[in-house]
Amino acid sequence: MSQRILLASGNPKKLAELESLCADLNVEILAPSDIDAPLPDVIEDGGDFLSNASKKAIEFAEFAKEHLGDDVWALADDSGLCVDYLNGAPGVYSARYAGDDGPNRDQSNNSKLLADMSKAVGDDRSAAFWCVIAVAHQGEVLFAVEGSVNGTILTKADGDGGFGYDPLFFHVESASSFAKLPPEQKAQVSHRGQAIARLRNALESVA
Repeated sequence: MSQRILLASGNPKKLAELESLCADLNVEILAPSDIDAPLPDVIEDGGDFLSNASKKAIEFAEFAKEHLGDDVWALADDSGLCVDYLNGAPGVYSARYAGDDGPNRDQSNNSKLLADMSKAVGDDRSAAFWCVIAVAHQGEVLFAVEGSVNGTILTKADGDGGFGYDPLFFHVESASSFAKLPPEQKAQVSHRGQAIARLRNALESVA
């Protein structure tokens, strides 16, 4: 019998990514849409990515237990950009940095970041993307994995691919902004790509 895992996200790209990752593993990925009930409204108020990912995974694991059975795990992630000049900001507030939750959120966040870093030069513009993925069951985190990648914040957007802060994040080793990297190449070096590779290793050992 395969291990069932509920993805604590309605993002179809994340679902497709996880299904692809687990295609050859003894794992069945479930989407929130598989459950005919209101989803938990998890307030991600933790001080770091691990806290937020863990809280969301635990609450969705309890939700899965109620509606799908007590054998279902839940998987959640949290990620963001940490800028040295801004003492680690926007960090866990990366998605809502500018307070815009509308269709122009990415543009608003990037504009605020550029404004806040208008006086930063050289090494002060160093930054890192982080991603943490947590898997929970029966009220506790079974395991968590993380990935990170270092880079530099550009003084203006470069490229129209990717999402979020990708147009402003320059990856030195690739000599490119994340927004200009092909998706396959970005996945090999990105914070999320590293975390997912470690997730697969963890799932291979327990599922």
